[in-house]
Amino acid sequence: MRALPLLIVLAAPVAAQQPAYPAPAAPAAHNADPDHMVQGTGLPTGWAGRPDGGRPLAGAKFEAMGTGFHVTTGPAVILYRAADRAVAGFHTLATFTQMKAPAHPEGYGMFVAGNALDADGQAYIYVLVRGDGTYLIKRRVGATVTTIVDWTASPAVNKADSAGKATNKIEIQSSGGKLAVTINGQKLYEMAATPAETSGNVGLRVNHNLEVHVEGFALHRF
Repeated sequence: MRALPLLIVLAAPVAAQQPAYPAPAAPAAHNADPDHMVQGTGLPTGWAGRPDGGRPLAGAKFEAMGTGFHVTTGPAVILYRAADRAVAGFHTLATFTQMKAPAHPEGYGMFVAGNALDADGQAYIYVLVRGDGTYLIKRRVGATVTTIVDWTASPAVNKADSAGKATNKIEIQSSGGKLAVTINGQKLYEMAATPAETSGNVGLRVNHNLEVHVEGFALHRF
C-alpha cells in the first residue's frame, strides 16, 4: 500500500482579541430646551422686568389676571416695582401656582435686596421652588451667581400633581441682621445678612419656559 504524504497545516496565528470599547457618545445637542419666546403684551403699570442673558423682554408675558398676576416665559426673567423697596426690616411673600409641567423642572419664586437691577452690576438674592419638590437659594452680583443652598428636597415644598400643577407660598423675612426663608409655613433656612443684603427691591423671578400664576404678592416694612 502506498503511504500517503503527511500534510502538516500550520494555523495562522490568532490575532490578540481587542477589548470592545463603546463607540464615542454623540455630543449632546446644544441648548436642548431653548427659550420658547412668547408674545408679550407689555407690563402692568409700575412694573419693570429684566430677562437673563440680554434676551428680549418681549419674549415673556406678564399680565394682571384676576386678583394676581400671570407670568409666561420665554427667557428667565425678574419682575419688580420701584415702590417695592425695603431697608433693613421687612417681610415679603407671594403664592405661586405652576400651571403645567415644563419640559424639565424649572424654578420660580422671589428675590430680595435688589439693587442696580437695570445695570451691569445688578444684585439680588433669590429663592426658588420647583415642581419636583425642591428649593434653591442663590446670590447674584453682576454676572456672578453664587449658590447659597443648591436644589434641596423638602417635604415643605409641594410637588406638581399629575397635571403638572403645584402651589407654593414663599415668604422671606429680614430682621435682626438675618434673612429667613419660609415655604408653606415652614422655616427652611436662615442666614446672616449684611445691610446690603437686606436693603433693596423685592420682586418675582420666573425661570424659562414656565407658566406661573402669582397671588398675594406683598411687601411689609418694619
